[in-house]
Amino acid sequence: MQNIEAKGLTRRGVLGIFAATMVVAAPTYSNAFGLMRGAGDIRRIRMYSGRTGESIDTIYWVDGDYIPEVMKELNHFMRDWRTNDVRVMDGRTVDIMAASHRIMDVNEPYMLLSGYRCPATNAMLRESSRGVAKNSLHMKGQAADLRLKSRSVGQMARAAEACSSGGVGRYSRSNFVHMDCGPVRSWGG
Repeated sequence: MQNIEAKGLTRRGVLGIFAATMVVAAPTYSNAFGLMRGAGDIRRIRMYSGRTGESIDTIYWVDGDYIPEVMKELNHFMRDWRTNDVRVMDGRTVDIMAASHRIMDVNEPYMLLSGYRCPATNAMLRESSRGVAKNSLHMKGQAADLRLKSRSVGQMARAAEACSSGGVGRYSRSNFVHMDCGPVRSWGG
């Protein structure tokens, strides 16, 4: 998968160059959507997948709109890696992830452990783990499981909870945080 910088001088590329300077100066607010409004209406996400070897570092929102081509790339990046099934990911989940990343003030990209999960994958994971919900928001493209080497599960969860925009699950034993755009709630330890 190519990232935005490798695609040449497209509309997204020009916006990305312009946005790079704007993102650095953005203030922090209490929820994901307010936080990102302070960024000059530019939103960025950085992730890599240890499962597929892919990475993405991109501006996905400019001037009040998601960039359709970039969202399509994110859908592919966050696919069910076991089956290669792709689902449209809810932009609100990406917003929560990006806002949490900014709150933590890190340069390290997220490691994506799980984005979209097809029903068969979710059922298989439920058989081997008590922590997998039968009606998981992963199956709706509304959740992601993430890890950062430089931040603890507690630090990541607190940043996501500060967004007050969805569900936050702490999985300390497995060293990851679940973020979703469902009802505001938290669980785990």
